[in-house]
Amino acid sequence: KALWAVICTAWIDGVSTRKVEDLVRALGNESGISKSQVSRICGEIDEVVAEFLHRRLDHTWFPYLFLDATYLDIRQGGRVVSQAVVVATGVAATGHREVLGMAIGDAETTDFWTEFLRSLRERGLTISTPAAPEGVLMVTSDAHSGLKHAIK
Repeated sequence: KALWAVICTAWIDGVSTRKVEDLVRALGNESGISKSQVSRICGEIDEVVAEFLHRRLDHTWFPYLFLDATYLDIRQGGRVVSQAVVVATGVAATGHREVLGMAIGDAETTDFWTEFLRSLRERGLTISTPAAPEGVLMVTSDAHSGLKHAIK
């Protein structure tokens, strides 16, 4: 498991499969790991992340929704660019917090936030109404203008 965690971390940090192989050897595993094994492990990570990001959200009531964004430098097309990473965290009626979704985009535009919020609704997150009160009652955010317009 520790080796798998090292491989995952290196892959997430953008380390090439050849350098991961060298890293595994440096950690004392003289047999190393092949590029195809690294690719297979990384493919498994992709599947787990995709499953998490596309799961249904109607398994419990989330009366509170926290929305936030940060900017990270990521490697894209051979260069480093700043990208917005948005995260939605739901708080269930029991107080349990759960990351409901995340997305990466160029900036926190109204269109970007609208699409992100639409994806949460398509996966089962609901907004509270008089007819259906078990939905989101309150949204907490930094009141970024793109987000405020998307919520309206």
